[in-house]
Amino acid sequence: MFRSSPLTSPLVSRRRALGFGVLGAATLAAALTGCGSTTPAGSAAPGAASAGTPSYYPADYSKLLDASKVEGGKLTIYSNTDQENWAPILRDFKAKYPWTKVSADNLDSDEVFQRQLSEMATGKAPADMLVSNAVQAWASYAGKPDTLMAYDSPETKQLPDYAQLMPNVWAMSLDPVGIAYNSALMKEAPTSIASLAKAVAADPASYKNKITTRDVKGAWGFSVSHAFAAGDAGAWTGLDGILPSARPESSSGTQKEKIMAGEYLAGFFISSAVGYPAEKASGGLVKFVLPTDGTVVLGRGIGITPKAPHPATAKLFLDFVLSETGQNAVAEGGLSSYRDNVQLTEGRHTYQEVEKLAGKDGIIRVPYKVVPDAEVTAFVSKWNAKLGN
Repeated sequence: MFRSSPLTSPLVSRRRALGFGVLGAATLAAALTGCGSTTPAGSAAPGAASAGTPSYYPADYSKLLDASKVEGGKLTIYSNTDQENWAPILRDFKAKYPWTKVSADNLDSDEVFQRQLSEMATGKAPADMLVSNAVQAWASYAGKPDTLMAYDSPETKQLPDYAQLMPNVWAMSLDPVGIAYNSALMKEAPTSIASLAKAVAADPASYKNKITTRDVKGAWGFSVSHAFAAGDAGAWTGLDGILPSARPESSSGTQKEKIMAGEYLAGFFISSAVGYPAEKASGGLVKFVLPTDGTVVLGRGIGITPKAPHPATAKLFLDFVLSETGQNAVAEGGLSSYRDNVQLTEGRHTYQEVEKLAGKDGIIRVPYKVVPDAEVTAFVSKWNAKLGN
């Protein structure tokens, strides 16, 4: 059996593979009405697919393409995803749909949802889609009424049952969280939280303020840290040995730069979306490993906003990201895709690879579920009390 946070138990999927949870032109108006009129929640009846689409796509899928062209193919995405991760996805989406023009902002984890809610309150919300792996922030946002557009992607039935994180929220990728370190400065590679704690104990002076972790006051930092502590019975033994020498940072990108520069020797709970590309770009100066005493895996959620200015293009994009072509682009950009038919060329990573490296028993899953405020406060207080000055 896999190890997991107690929070996963109500949300474990039937396959128990990941436990993320279950759950104004007139022409444009006519086109959108036509492509969504066959079944509820934006889905279409099964039948022969439009030319150039898979056989399992609805017969009238071409209407969605026509509606996107009327929209001008514009699409605005609020995300906490780096441009290097987006690059192959946006490239291949435009190659498939040449009329599209996608803008994907790179915001802080919490800012993705704060900005969207603030703009919704004014009645002027320009974002079509939200993409983030800040589980707590996603769960809190999606738990509010009228925050997501209902849509039934034709790709859903082709995906593992854990691909849908919440109603109308899918996993764009399933990214592990690991340890990044400066291979020129560390004598021995840390393979786990416990081994990093052992290295600190052997030479505390050299590691003082030389380790970085994510700020647990942020949604992303809390999610991964809380999940590890709850999912590994011996977690606090290792954490107690590391945290006094650690300093928090608000982004994996900042951590990567400081590890590369030698300001930090190592960082733990670093997103693989940053870790894998950093290892490649640095020529191995920065190494990224999955902890053998528990690897946290986060679903990078993607969903359509309730009043998306360009709904047809948003649906096209969602379908593309979940498709075989889209998942290959996801992997090329440094994220971990999860379709079985992703081509495993050098530099690409998949969830299946994480299972092999960390072991199914070593994966700690983070459910898309809000942790009670009291529990958040208690954990953040305990964690920050152990940090060094």
